[in-house]
Amino acid sequence: MRTVKQQHRAVSAPIADLVTYRALPTESVEHLDPFLFLNHHGPQTYKPNNRGLPFGPHPHRGFETVTFILEGDIMHEDTGGHQSIINAGGIQWMTAGRGLIHAEVSSPEFKRTGGPLEILQLWVNLPAKDKLTEPRYIGLQAPDIPTVSLDEGRVRIHAVSGEWAGQRGAVQPLADIQLATIDFQAGGQLTLPIPAAHTIFFYTIRGRLRVNGEETEALRLTEFNHDGDKLHIEALTDAVLLLGHAQPFLEPIVAYGPFVMNTAAEIQQAYQDYQAGKFGQWRG
Repeated sequence: MRTVKQQHRAVSAPIADLVTYRALPTESVEHLDPFLFLNHHGPQTYKPNNRGLPFGPHPHRGFETVTFILEGDIMHEDTGGHQSIINAGGIQWMTAGRGLIHAEVSSPEFKRTGGPLEILQLWVNLPAKDKLTEPRYIGLQAPDIPTVSLDEGRVRIHAVSGEWAGQRGAVQPLADIQLATIDFQAGGQLTLPIPAAHTIFFYTIRGRLRVNGEETEALRLTEFNHDGDKLHIEALTDAVLLLGHAQPFLEPIVAYGPFVMNTAAEIQQAYQDYQAGKFGQWRG
């Protein structure tokens, strides 16, 4: 059984009127290679005729964004020509690669009617060999994501990427990144084998859990030692978990603003390329 190294509490980091908790990075943890960043937006309820999400056009290079829509919706557009509106239960997987500009805002319907909103965005690094890969975008609605039901229905794994309990995930990314959201009913239990060399990303979104004998709760990121190959999770209440694991890249990480590369020179080049229009031209 893996032992828990430390628990990290997400910090309040509101963006305009959007309730936001940043789970990674914080003062106690910089990154969990290859997982770089996690913002937890909401939960909150928007009134009718609201302004919606504030993420207008901005560039990225060198990593991937994985967005989990728990409640509400998100409207995506990018300079690669991709457009979508993803609703509750869906995900977005965007490989920024060599660079693009994208916007993530609320749909006109959500801004008109309002309602509950809760969204998580995770940044996952790309290995050096794939930093300048061609950008791509995958937008999936809830029915597009395979679900595995375990423990007499008290545990439901939504297999986003990789493989979970024999179920192939909806996305097969460039690097072997395993990601899932897991819904627990109180009392539900789950045991998973995870290679000891892998970094585990374990973020409790809602509720209270016990993992390998240690209790954790909503808005906490649990960091593990590399000393075992098994996770045992028990739900102390109804709960929702974001769980991932991957082989660490063990490469230099230089992050500045919206770019994540391996050297400072590559960051400087990213800004030059962006300013030269090499990320595409925003139509709006």
